Amino acid sequence: MISKWSASIVRAGRSVRGSSAPVTYSLIALCCAVFLVGPASGLGPVYGTGDDLLAAQRAYFRRWGVIPADLFEGSAGSALTPATALFVHGSWVHLLGNMLFLYVFGAMTEERMGRVQFILFYVGCGCLALLGYAVANADSEQSLVGASGAISAVLGAFLYLFPRARVTSLLPFLFFLPVRFPAWVVLPFWAALQWLAAGRASDGPGVAYLAHLVGFGLGFGYASVRYGRPTGPTRVKAAPAPAPEGENQP
Repeated sequence: MISKWSASIVRAGRSVRGSSAPVTYSLIALCCAVFLVGPASGLGPVYGTGDDLLAAQRAYFRRWGVIPADLFEGSAGSALTPATALFVHGSWVHLLGNMLFLYVFGAMTEERMGRVQFILFYVGCGCLALLGYAVANADSEQSLVGASGAISAVLGAFLYLFPRARVTSLLPFLFFLPVRFPAWVVLPFWAALQWLAAGRASDGPGVAYLAHLVGFGLGFGYASVRYGRPTGPTRVKAAPAPAPEGENQP
């Protein structure tokens, strides 16, 4: 059994190295691995069940997530949380929604940017998106986790780099029938949903829609400054519905 697992891991590593977007696939694998070994997945017996599991999850999120009220106190541990929070997710839906968006839009963006520039872009914009939310909610003591700020930056960059790419979306109000739209229709629609949701969030921080908007703006702005004119039409094989699961505040 162990030999079979080892062979599978070796084959997966070779496929990543041989792919055109190894950073994107490595980020997906890392986020999935972190989630599976943490208490949020509910799979680790070491965390217990019931109240014990809930307590372990709260402690885990506070340890690795961004807590705005603690972020600017100057401690080294809090200063690192914008980076660690990018790889922590609060639920299966949160993880799978974010990874689906990263899988669909990250590969083409990485191919255009290059591997080193893409990872710096992803982590940098993700941290800045979380910081932007923390500044706007400096008194909040809820933990903020998730890669949505970074993925939103990828969406913003994708929109600038491939505005005429055709994206297949599954729209709930059309009974989840696949409909193909240009990226310049799908992604601004997603951004508008985030803006409307942020304006309606009046009962304290829930999903960090502001982090989505900051990330999206950073990604679009960076791509417009760094690169020239957008590329021609491109087809994206599959894409989810226009709004991903956002950063969770467990």
